[in-house]
Amino acid sequence: QVQLVESEGGLVQAGDSLRLSCAASGSTFSNFAMGWFRQAPGKEREFVATINWNGRNTYYADSVKGRFTISRDNAKNTVYLQMNSLKPEDTAVYYCAHTRRSGYSSTEKEYFYWGQGTQVTVSS
Repeated sequence: QVQLVESEGGLVQAGDSLRLSCAASGSTFSNFAMGWFRQAPGKEREFVATINWNGRNTYYADSVKGRFTISRDNAKNTVYLQMNSLKPEDTAVYYCAHTRRSGYSSTEKEYFYWGQGTQVTVSS
């Protein structure tokens, strides 16, 4: 049983930075691509960032490109999302997700396991 446990989000001001982490257990973490998604109030869940199995390839939503960085530490079974220059529109519940493929994907249906979600609120 794959379990994903995300770190606490938080309340930050516009322009601040925040790093989320997601620890995986119950899987051969280093074999699989991981991703981050988010869901703002009243909106559909959307893709944020993804990383392939060895961390060498990443892909971002246009809305976060240049501000967010996804990375992973396979020795620690952990994936990270570094969020810089945060904006009020980044306010959402952020979800870590785990694929069953080695290559990255921005498609939600490729993700089979999900974390519980963590709230990030950015005040203006």
